[in-house]
Amino acid sequence: MKVLLIKDVYKLGRAGDIKKVADGYGRNFLLPQGLATLATEGALRQVEKIKAQAEIRRNAQNNELKGLADQIRGVTLTFPAKAGDTGKLYGSITTQEIAAALSEQVRFEVKRQQIGIQPLRSLGEFTGNARLTMDLIPEFKIIVYREGESVESAAQPEAEKAEAPAKAETPAEATPAE
Repeated sequence: MKVLLIKDVYKLGRAGDIKKVADGYGRNFLLPQGLATLATEGALRQVEKIKAQAEIRRNAQNNELKGLADQIRGVTLTFPAKAGDTGKLYGSITTQEIAAALSEQVRFEVKRQQIGIQPLRSLGEFTGNARLTMDLIPEFKIIVYREGESVESAAQPEAEKAEAPAKAETPAEATPAE
């Protein structure tokens, strides 16, 4: 089925694009949600008008959310979690929890569908992103640390672990060369 996108659709295209989609996706999601229309000759004549309107709407949204994006870029979220000796969590930090914590920090509702990271299942420092619009995707930092420890001590052992194997390899490589 060929459709003409009326609005920007994540992972499909921008408004004014003509896309070939599965019949069920078009009939059951895109058309009822008002995101697309069938690509008929009458609709194809309006492509330029739809693209111009979408560009104006996209610019207005980007300008409106630019301050929020700058605010999100500076955010560091911390999550205490129970974990085993190897650093694997007993459970996970989900996108819902990340969205709730981010919303609380920036005082703007961020939905879990806007968070671009898989559920976190280990201790450490991660980078996530929040898709505010198709063009505006600020990144933020997430730190998952063991319950009962401080956030700084959770980040510090990782750096030491990264340095330790490098020190161990150096003497081993030097021994055979002698």
